[in-house]
Amino acid sequence: MLNPLAQELNTALAGTTAGTLLSDLGTRIYFPKGIIAQSAEAKKLGKTANATIGTALINGTPIILPAVHKFAPELSAGQLVSYAPTAGIPELRTLWKDKLYAKNPGLKGKNISLPVVVPGLTAGISFLSDLFVDEKHPLLAADPSWDNYALIVEARRNSELHQFSMFKDGKFDIDSFKAALANEAKTVGSVRVILNFPQNPSGYSPTVNEAEQIVAAVKAEAEKGTKIIVWDDDAYFGLNYEKDIYPQSLFAELCDLHENVLAIKIDGPTKEDFAWGFRNGFITFGGKGMSEAHYDALVKKLMGLIRSSVSCSTTPSQNMILGAIKDANLEAQKLEYRTILENRYTIVRTFVDSHPSKVLKALPFNSGYFMSFALSGVDAEELRLALLNNKGIGTIAIDSKTLRVAFSSLDDDKIVPVFEAIYQEAENLAK
Repeated sequence: MLNPLAQELNTALAGTTAGTLLSDLGTRIYFPKGIIAQSAEAKKLGKTANATIGTALINGTPIILPAVHKFAPELSAGQLVSYAPTAGIPELRTLWKDKLYAKNPGLKGKNISLPVVVPGLTAGISFLSDLFVDEKHPLLAADPSWDNYALIVEARRNSELHQFSMFKDGKFDIDSFKAALANEAKTVGSVRVILNFPQNPSGYSPTVNEAEQIVAAVKAEAEKGTKIIVWDDDAYFGLNYEKDIYPQSLFAELCDLHENVLAIKIDGPTKEDFAWGFRNGFITFGGKGMSEAHYDALVKKLMGLIRSSVSCSTTPSQNMILGAIKDANLEAQKLEYRTILENRYTIVRTFVDSHPSKVLKALPFNSGYFMSFALSGVDAEELRLALLNNKGIGTIAIDSKTLRVAFSSLDDDKIVPVFEAIYQEAENLAK
């Protein structure tokens, strides 16, 4: 039997694409009116005393050990050790939403939810799987794709990861994408698809023309009556190195594309602001015809998942990112490091383009942190081990036919020697 609070949220979402495509867990989940909700009320109204939350205060200020505080003296005790609200620090959520509009001009005039803070983008993808994926409702992703998708969808949710071919003739395989959408609609009755640009492991982002085709394909399927959820995994947003790349997130186009389409943006400072270990991400919902009441219900379900797993995201990193967003020098500092990554990309691009191989074929790449090789006649795991044991070089075998190289982590002077070793070991194994 459903909890009345879950039923209340389900009723609020009734008739929407989001409500229709909830998973079994997504249907059951709710945000309880328990300690967290009651504490929030007490924070506003408990003027005499607030005995709700399990923290230790002196004169209203959280206790903090000097041995802890000395490592971040510019932040207050509250900014370091207090619990953050379940959905994240309100000011940070608001400023991140403002940044979404600034970075994606196509969002102008479109209504999206207030972003929710999650403990990293991986957790965000896991929470979305909880909301919308179950044994009867698989997730569609590119081939190749980040291996964590399969771990989350198949191992955690006991579902299936269906895949479409990412590339054909050096371009995004739009025909495979269209066919996969149609097949999901036919066999499942609805579509849940994740698009990751710049992509991990290939390091590819769609051109302007390809982005238009992707959006058109989603709209065409929606116009047939198919309910579709598109997750935009924008972990590496903004790291584009070629002029013809679509400059925004596809979320800007998808968030009001059609009543049958729910777009969800997963992003954060992890890669955008070079703060990998902070474990802060954001989830933002957007759908044509979605009201604030609909967004509120979705956010509450997401808060229920957060509350029932990690309780809340970490407070210190949220406050650090909040401070960084307010820093007038932030974008200039980011540009400096982005330029370093672009230079590394250029070195890799030059090497790969000038070294043809029958064993190694570089998958299309133009952005992000990575590039990958499609292998012919050589197993990726065997090549990975040969590089590690013979050359002391670490790479990633994504699957049996795909080797990923993170040029982001290679200093300029190491790039050519590393790639020379990859080609040498691949040729040796192919003999």
